[in-house]
Amino acid sequence: MDQLIAEIEVYTAARGISPQNLLRKVINAPWGQWQKWKDGTSSPTMIIADKLRDFMVANPAVETPEDAT
Repeated sequence: MDQLIAEIEVYTAARGISPQNLLRKVINAPWGQWQKWKDGTSSPTMIIADKLRDFMVANPAVETPEDAT
């Protein structure tokens, strides 16, 4: 879980958005979900974690040279 939280924090910081906004956009999570994950009172399923990771891979935080063409 710590790894997923770290990945989300790095990604959202690079995109200039909040982790809550990412969760809302990708999985339609309620606004308090991120804090519950961070507090350890809730955790995502592997399906949810995969959706978030797939989204972050498909929408890189940093433009690559291939994106510029």
